[in-house]
Amino acid sequence: MAARKHKASPLPSVARSEWAGKVVIVTGGAQGVGRGIAEAVLTAGGSVMIGDLDREAGQACLHEWDVGDRAAFRVLDVSRESSVASFVAATLKRFGRLDGLVNNAGIAEAHTGPIEKLSWKEWSRRIDTNLGGVFLCAKHALVALRASNGAIVNISSSRAHQSEPHTEAYAASKGGVIALTHALAISVGPVRVNAINPGWIVTDEWRKPSARRKPTLSPADHAQHPVGRAGIPPDIGALAVFLLSSQAGFITGENFTVDGGVARKMQYV
Repeated sequence: MAARKHKASPLPSVARSEWAGKVVIVTGGAQGVGRGIAEAVLTAGGSVMIGDLDREAGQACLHEWDVGDRAAFRVLDVSRESSVASFVAATLKRFGRLDGLVNNAGIAEAHTGPIEKLSWKEWSRRIDTNLGGVFLCAKHALVALRASNGAIVNISSSRAHQSEPHTEAYAASKGGVIALTHALAISVGPVRVNAINPGWIVTDEWRKPSARRKPTLSPADHAQHPVGRAGIPPDIGALAVFLLSSQAGFITGENFTVDGGVARKMQYV
């Protein structure tokens, strides 16, 4: 008798009825992982307000999604409190409620050179954006999230746990996001707060049209992942939607690494 092939279990489905009328802010939501998360929310049936520094990318999202009044865009600088406050106010004016906050915006470039040559300005820029932005957005969204019994998902990084040389500022900022996540979870419950740590996520095809391109990855790039491929933004979007939903109602203060299993491999030279 032939051996039965086992299929991977699917992610629990989220009923569209749960998402109808729900509103989620996605910072840095016009490109890359943020765009993947925003699209996952829209696919589930919710509405999104994306904030991004890149106006061209934000407008392109609205045009390509073509979901009518379920999506909106506004320029946002998460490192400036006045920008964050006006963004949250604009979201509430536009949609009338807020059910979820995804803190994704950040400076993605991890390498800053040898620490003895790293300027205080560059160090502070990453801390203020990658970590300070999470604090500011949570601070200004909290009243609305409490009213809706909502949830927060913070996007950290696998680099919060593992490092390459000369990535101190980025690693510190993302490690701070994980600590801030569990601190907030204890302080602001029953609003739930969790973090996702993406690994290698290929975003070439998730950029604005003028910067979009086919990814150039080798078979070895994919093969180093135990699942057999590098990640794509929908991999993060699927988990973010789950964590924002009622199906994750008993989960808070946790961080989830989504890296295709790379962090679990023994690494020897």
